[in-house]
Formats: sequence, structure tokens, C-alpha cells
Amino acid sequence: MDAQGRGRADNIDPADQWVLNPNTGEYELRLTPSAPQSSVPGPRRPTSSRAGTDAPRETAARGVPGQVPGQRRRRGEPEPPAGRRSRRPVKKKSKAKKVLLWTGGSMAFVLVAVSAAGYLYVKHLNDNITSVSDDGASTGGFSKDKAINLLVIGTDKRTGKGNEGYGDAGSVGHADTNILLHISKDRSNATALSIPRDLIVDVPDCPTQQSDGSTKVIPGTTGVRFNTSLGQDGRTPSCTVRTVTELTGITPDNFMVADFNAVKTLTDAVGGVEVCLAKDIDDSDSHLKLSKGTHNISGETALAFVRTRHSVGFGGDLSRIQLQQQFLSALMRKLSSNSTLTSPTKLLKLADVGTKALTVDSKLDSIGKLKDLGLELGKLNPKNLTFTTIPVIDNPAEKVKATVVLNDTKAPPVFQAIKDDVSFTDVKKKQAKASKDAAAARLEGSKSAASEVRVRILNGGAADGSAQKALNWLQNDEGVLKSENAGNADAKLSKTTLEYAPDQAAQARELASIMGLSGSALKPGKSVTNSQGLPAMTLTLGKDFQGAGVPLTTPTKAPDVDSKTTADKVTCAK
Repeated sequence: MDAQGRGRADNIDPADQWVLNPNTGEYELRLTPSAPQSSVPGPRRPTSSRAGTDAPRETAARGVPGQVPGQRRRRGEPEPPAGRRSRRPVKKKSKAKKVLLWTGGSMAFVLVAVSAAGYLYVKHLNDNITSVSDDGASTGGFSKDKAINLLVIGTDKRTGKGNEGYGDAGSVGHADTNILLHISKDRSNATALSIPRDLIVDVPDCPTQQSDGSTKVIPGTTGVRFNTSLGQDGRTPSCTVRTVTELTGITPDNFMVADFNAVKTLTDAVGGVEVCLAKDIDDSDSHLKLSKGTHNISGETALAFVRTRHSVGFGGDLSRIQLQQQFLSALMRKLSSNSTLTSPTKLLKLADVGTKALTVDSKLDSIGKLKDLGLELGKLNPKNLTFTTIPVIDNPAEKVKATVVLNDTKAPPVFQAIKDDVSFTDVKKKQAKASKDAAAARLEGSKSAASEVRVRILNGGAADGSAQKALNWLQNDEGVLKSENAGNADAKLSKTTLEYAPDQAAQARELASIMGLSGSALKPGKSVTNSQGLPAMTLTLGKDFQGAGVPLTTPTKAPDVDSKTTADKVTCAK
């Protein structure tokens, strides 16, 4: 501490730190020098100037006896005479630079404040999220580089104020509305497959985590309504996931559950959605009263809209499914509209409401994971999102038709198309035309006789025993006698492949014809040596292998369904 500041360091008046610079005519902030200084003029060691250059200090300030340049004056000391300059003029700072410094400092403070607020808001959203165990029923969560299967479940459970007039008063929350949403691997299209609540299914045994952390196996039942896969006998959403897998052969990656409140709060958050009616509706059961035409609905009216069934179609659950599909299409259009995406207020409100309204599985239990899923969903174009329903027929065992059963002819192709990632809308795929042509060309040309086909069969992901079953079928039924079971492959494959050398192309085309392989399954490469030391092709059975004699050609077009609509279209309920 210098002599001038001794005894005053703890008592400095902030006003004393602003000193008039005679060279600029402006006040500047002068802080107490960090190095000890003397009030007596004399030689000084060079120190860094405020401009950042090293320069020796003057031994005294001209016109101000006893004052060292750079040292502040005490209050009451006279200012230097006008026009007097020190030997080394102080470099003047531009006003623009001062503004920039001030703006930069302010912005830094704002960023820190916003970051802190953002962290608190993210924590708030995380605290909103309710999650339940998937009990090992799902795939373990979606992946960004794969197709996504998301099960959305709407329950009839009464929660929240104002829901007393809806649903079954004693319901524990059954799977009332169910949609299996499939998003293609390249995100070019999606299929929303509705599952009727009154569909007769077999509910499998369900290992279920209890509140104390233990696991209880809830026994399965056969020939029951699909909606009993949740709530009944203590079943949780993971049991609904298992039922979907049992029914369709498709294992969901994740699930979301919503109750009555979700419909009301989400539509309020986006400012309502637009729906259309082809006739007047006055339904005392659902409390829906709307005139023919287009309406913007939210809150209680939105809930009544998705709950009504007696006043539309044939008055059953299948008719209500069409209303629900129309509603979800409208909600998606609203969510992807500029009025929502460009409104920070709406987005924040939607994030808050959405995290409160939904119950998710334990693999989606953070706002970060939900954000990542939302980004994948956001890549979809509404015109390529198809809504359809599992093909069903009236239950033939009932005189009074109350339930439905699977249409065994039409339903399996629908499930297979989803498993094969085939779009239900005409979408231009990103695969290059040249690549498609090259794959198709591999099937063109002469074919060897089945008796000349020499092949080793590996199991690369198919069900246990598949290689031996395929071998038996090829030898006994198809005459491919030069074939052998080579055991398990080193790697698991999703698709079956056939690798062959150039001189085996005719053999490859014959085996492809026998097994129903597509051109993309044929992989030109090299031959291997079989157990007899002879060159052979390699057939690796992937997860897509469904059994001996079942064609492996992936369909390029989805099967026809009784009804479908896309999310970009506004349809009027009849």
C-alpha cells in the first residue's frame, strides 16, 4: 500500500476512484496501484501501462508538484490548467469500444443468468416427469440410427378436477386408446397403428416391479379384451408392451401413458386444434355438442371429442378410433405449425404441460431423453404419417357383437410391413436408383440346377435350430443336396445374406429363387471351402428368417388396409 493510501484502504469513497483525464476531458476509473508507490517523486521501475505497453513512468507530473502520473488526485486538489499535457499523452479510447465493452459485460451477465435459469427450468421439467419400470418388456430404448417403435397408451382413469363425468368411476386405468407408432429408420415416414381396446387377445405372464422393489409375476389370461392388459390384476404398462409384442411380433422401444387430463392440458397449451364434423353431434354420454363444420377445440371439448362414439359411424369403438386419429392428426399439424414453433411462450408451456401430463417408461425418464426423441419425431413430414387400424372382424363367438378378433388374412401382412420398415404412403426413398438397379440385376441371368448348388448354412440371428431346419428343407424338398449346416455365424444379422464368388452367380440366382431372396440379399464376394474341401457359397440366416419355405423377399409396397389417412389431411367425421 502506498503512502497516500495508507490508513484509508478500507475507507475508500468510490467517487474518489473516478478521475478527470485532462487529455480527453472525460472521467476515468483509476484503481489503487497494485505495486507499492511513494508520494515522493523519484525514479520508478517500469510497469505495464493501462494500454498494455511497457513504458517508464515519469518522475513527476508537470504542473502538479508531488503527483506521480497515473496516481489519482485527492478530493479538493485543483485540476491541471486547461491545455496542459503530460510528456507522454494517454491514448484515447473510442466511444465505440466503450460501448462494446459495456455491452459485452452486460451480455456475459445475462448469459450467466439465463444459464442458471435454464438449469433450474430443466430441473423443474425433470421433476415433472413420472416414470415406471419397463420390466424388461421393451427393447431397452430407441436408437437414433434405427427404426423406432413407440407405444402410446391412453387410459380411462379418472384423475384431476373436472373428470368426474368421464369413463368408469371405478377404473384403475385400462388401456383404452392404444397406438403403436412406427418411425422408419430414415425418418422419411411413419405409421400409427391403432389397436382396438375390445380386441380379443392373449395377455402373457408379466413380471412386474412392485413398489418395494421386488418383482411379481402377474399370471396371463387368454381370450380377453386388450384393454385389460393394463390395470387389471395390478398390471402396469410393461404388460401392455408384452401384449403388443405377443400380438404383432413387434417389440416397442418405449412407451408413454396419458390420461384424461393430458388431452385437456395439451390442447390448451397449443391454443386448440382444428377438427371437422360432417354432421351435428349432441352426445349426452361424452358431453360433446358441436355443429356440422370445422371447429377449434381444446380442454373439455377436446376430451369429449376423443371420448364420443355413439354419435359417429356405427357407434362403436372402431368409429371412435377414427375420431381419435383425426384428433391426433390435427394435434401434430398444430405442433409443427409456425404459430407453435416460433412462440417461446407456447414451447415453454408445452414442455411444462407435456412433462406433467405423460407417464413414461424408465428409459425415457429425463428431459434430455425426451428431447432426443422429440428431435427424431420432428424429422417427420405430416403427409408421410399414416394412421390406420389393425384389421379385425366381429367376434364370431358372440350373438350380440361387443368385441372383435384379429383378421387372420389381413393383419399379418400389416405387421410384417411394419417390421420390414415399409411405408404405407408413397415416399421417395433416399436409396440411389443405380443401387436399386444393381441389386435387381443380380437376379437376372441363367440359373444352375438345384443339384449343382453348393452352400454352407450359418445361423446369424434366426431362432435356434433354424440352420438345421433350412438344411432339411433344402435337401428333402428342394433338391439342394450339396448343402451343409455350418453352425452359428460370428455376428448377428438383421437380414439374411448369401455371399458368393463371381463364378457362382448362377448358383446364387437359383438359391435366391428357391428361398425367395431379394437382390439386395445377394452379396458378391468370395467362396469358402466346405467340409469336403470344395468351394461353396455362404448362406447366413438373419433375424428376418421366419422358417423353412417362408419367402424372405422384403415387400416394397404395404398391403391394402380397410381405412387409412395421413396427418396432413383434414377429414370430417361422419
